[in-house]
Amino acid sequence: MTYALLKFAHILGAILIGAGLIGVWVSDLRSRQSRDLPRFSEAVRNIAVFYDGVVVPGALLLLASGAWIIVEFFGGWNFLNVPWLAGMVALFAFEFIEGNTITRLYFMRLRRLTQEALRVGECTPDLEKARAENVPTFTHFLDLPMLFLIVSLGTLKPQAWTMFIVGSVIALAVATGLTIFVPRLYPWKAQRRGKRNT
Repeated sequence: MTYALLKFAHILGAILIGAGLIGVWVSDLRSRQSRDLPRFSEAVRNIAVFYDGVVVPGALLLLASGAWIIVEFFGGWNFLNVPWLAGMVALFAFEFIEGNTITRLYFMRLRRLTQEALRVGECTPDLEKARAENVPTFTHFLDLPMLFLIVSLGTLKPQAWTMFIVGSVIALAVATGLTIFVPRLYPWKAQRRGKRNT
């Protein structure tokens, strides 16, 4: 019964993370499409809501249930001898740290800069500069491919490291491609005072 409850909590955590990251993805894409500062601000606010209200609780639930399952049913540190499980833990740890440092902090800063721009009444140079940063854009686009890889490892349970390595390379390639392609598809520059919406 304990294992079933932990597994349910673990699946629920994964669902929350996936739903939240998709919400972040859509909101970020909407912000890139908008040239109107108030609409851009709303999209950025939605990113914060999805991160803080859905992704973070899901990650904490996943962390707690996963750690309990490993200690109780996989012999603690013996999980390092199981490629699919060790791979899941490594990717989750990377995403947890990266998501709560680079990506989340970037979107928090973006929200603050957007509020300052709204007070001024036009897009500020600091906001334009922040929106053009490549590293947080890359880590943002890496979130979903890494989550898909984690879910794949947990579902298929490969007994070798091949899937982990190949999947990681593919995830990095996808994130790199999106980092290059999406900003060019929607070259971002918020509307300045006196200019018409596009």
